[in-house]
Amino acid sequence: MLSRGAAGWRALRWAGGRPPARGLRVSRRAWTAMPSWVIDRYGSNEVLRFTRDMMFPIIHFPNEVIIRVHAASLNPIDLSMRSGYGATALNMKRDPLKLKTEETEFPLTLGRDVSGVVMECGLSVSYFKPGDEVWAAIPPWKQGTLSEFVVASGNEVSFKPKCLSHTEAAALPYVGLTAWSALNQVGGLNQSNCSGKRVLILGASGGVGTFAVQLVKAWGAHVTAVCSHDASTLVKKLGADDVIDYKSGNLEEQLKMLPLFDFILDNVGGSTEKWALDLLKKWSGATYVTLVTPFLINMDKLGVADGMLQSGVTVGSKTLKHLLKGVHYRWAFFMASGPSLDEIAELVDSGKIQPVIDEVFSFSEVPKAFLKLEGGHARGKTVINVISRQ
Repeated sequence: MLSRGAAGWRALRWAGGRPPARGLRVSRRAWTAMPSWVIDRYGSNEVLRFTRDMMFPIIHFPNEVIIRVHAASLNPIDLSMRSGYGATALNMKRDPLKLKTEETEFPLTLGRDVSGVVMECGLSVSYFKPGDEVWAAIPPWKQGTLSEFVVASGNEVSFKPKCLSHTEAAALPYVGLTAWSALNQVGGLNQSNCSGKRVLILGASGGVGTFAVQLVKAWGAHVTAVCSHDASTLVKKLGADDVIDYKSGNLEEQLKMLPLFDFILDNVGGSTEKWALDLLKKWSGATYVTLVTPFLINMDKLGVADGMLQSGVTVGSKTLKHLLKGVHYRWAFFMASGPSLDEIAELVDSGKIQPVIDEVFSFSEVPKAFLKLEGGHARGKTVINVISRQ
């Protein structure tokens, strides 16, 4: 049985809290094909290819489930992976023992978010059964969700919020778990310690930013959000107390005029790291967390071993440097987690978090959706309806 913690146990739907007995389930044969959007090489948008002959996913491990994809969504990582970003590290994760005779990840399906219905379950999966409506964020080393079906580990999956359609639900898992990782798992914020804290979110109008604004506001924080002027109405509607237009003047000087912060979430990176930590309260446990790191870039350039070493040296030296100045410096990454999605689902169903969708495309319009995302300045998520009428 998968251990899902207190949040997971609430999802058990069987009388007496015990799952029904399961017979042997055999996944569909490997030769069964399905429609998918894939890439056969890295590059720009022309590498996207539609096929009806993608291999149907197979349950290889007893804790896996096969999900019929009703809706998916795109994230900046999909653009990056389309161009080959992180290929060195991801290929190592896909085949750590070098067991494959052909060293290729292609054809590769992109897409990380999924909202859909469970079709098959491995023998050790006790939380879900065929027919359950679920959502998940699939790790980037696995085949993605721009397909009719996708396989996921049971501990990556959660019951879909009851109040959301599949289209709405597909907008949240990847950005929600990325923000949750940065704020909760790495930053240490939660409902019991966030009340009254001053939180600054840089890049507040994107997918992660709009989720983070709602999450820390639900936890009782005072939120200062940085975005462009045309996104200010949206960000205020999501709960931000103060909204700063980064185009209206020198951002650093504008923020220095405000009281110091207890926590900073940086979705922007670049030059902001040079001055943002000076906005934190010194010697008070204040923390800066960035989602823009050179971890995968280092491995692409230097190889796995040297890249990991370089990343370790970089984050270690920066952590020590800023600790001596009285503040905490952290890197954060997306982490797939069904239990965390359980908690997010509770916040959604209670009305404290809502999806922010920029535009919805049909499954035949995937290349167009990528171009939309590539254009930047999205206000929320780009969603793909794999099954129409969501």
